[in-house]
Amino acid sequence: MATETVGVTSDAGIAGTRNASSGRVEIRTIVSRKVAQLSKRGFDVAVSSAALIFLLPLIAAMAGALLILQGRPLFIRHNRVGLGGKSFPCLKFRSMVVNADLTLRAHLRDNAAAREEWEETHKLKNDPRITPIGKFLRKSSVDELPQLINIILGDMSLVGPRPIVRDEIVRYGLHIEDYKRVRPGLTGLWQISGRNDTSYHDRVALDVRYVREWSFWRDLSIIAKTVPAVLKSSGSY
Repeated sequence: MATETVGVTSDAGIAGTRNASSGRVEIRTIVSRKVAQLSKRGFDVAVSSAALIFLLPLIAAMAGALLILQGRPLFIRHNRVGLGGKSFPCLKFRSMVVNADLTLRAHLRDNAAAREEWEETHKLKNDPRITPIGKFLRKSSVDELPQLINIILGDMSLVGPRPIVRDEIVRYGLHIEDYKRVRPGLTGLWQISGRNDTSYHDRVALDVRYVREWSFWRDLSIIAKTVPAVLKSSGSY
């Protein structure tokens, strides 16, 4: 009986053989995507919970410093695109001025070079919205520590594409489907590959590569490489 190997892109993440005469797919599990997802999720919750407890004094100290130096609100909840394209409130320490959107629009309106940079990367090296202490928060990535709560809640993962806003979906083109297959990550290939020093095209390519070549060991490697990248503030602004 003739058979041919086929890829099955179901949520179970399985592959199998197809009976060439009947067209019936005879499924044989190679690697259960469901098991892989549960393992990744369990790792995320365990590590994030431990990290949150360990870093609680730092988070409390940073909250106190922000309250004194720039006032409330201490945190922001910014809508980002998550697993399956669903929106979720991504948590961060506030590193921008109040009414940051109005400040950005005025700056881009009056500054052609900044407007071109924004259109190319969706980032600004000299961002007028960033507060003095916010520069430290972003440079050190401390502003992202509250996202440990997002991970515990299931909105994010320790490793994955960095969460994007809906305006960035168009930049992914057809590859947005790859992005939506996984939870956004606290860190990822983009984080250890230069971050904002790379082009947006490179960022998309790195996200697609991560999703399509995922393995647990690659996640561990990315986490290990994140530490020196953060310490060097590689591409962070």
